[in-house]
Amino acid sequence: MQHTFASKEGPLEVTLSKNAEAFVLEGHELRQHNRGRLHLTLRDGRTCLAHTAKVGDVWWVHLNGRTYKWERVEPGSTGAEDEGGLVAPMPGKVLEVLVSEGDTVEAGAPLMVLEAMKMEHRIVASSDGTVTNIHFNAGDQVAQGATLLDLE
Repeated sequence: MQHTFASKEGPLEVTLSKNAEAFVLEGHELRQHNRGRLHLTLRDGRTCLAHTAKVGDVWWVHLNGRTYKWERVEPGSTGAEDEGGLVAPMPGKVLEVLVSEGDTVEAGAPLMVLEAMKMEHRIVASSDGTVTNIHFNAGDQVAQGATLLDLE
């Protein structure tokens, strides 16, 4: 399973695989212990216990006297550090495109309407800018994480 986590250097991609009753992450083996603890077998053979807690999409891991914060980035999510690409938050169908290429929009302006999970979802501008590319039209199906349009 491929996962993306936020870091100060940008998105961090990791691969987590299942091996019998354990998970393998970058050569380290993780086994569920009890009461929110993980038994870790490191690549070099050393073992230790980590205490974990999950709050929303954030994992807090306490290991060897240090606490680490791992925030999982869902496919299709955007943040303030994104550079204008607006993506589908989930798979769905484009119902309406409310702007044209070259339009100048203000933060919060509606750009598209998607239908997903029997609900309408408005895609809005995260900042002021100009619509430079529209990648889908009304009626098109989109995958989660697909770039819908670009805003500069």
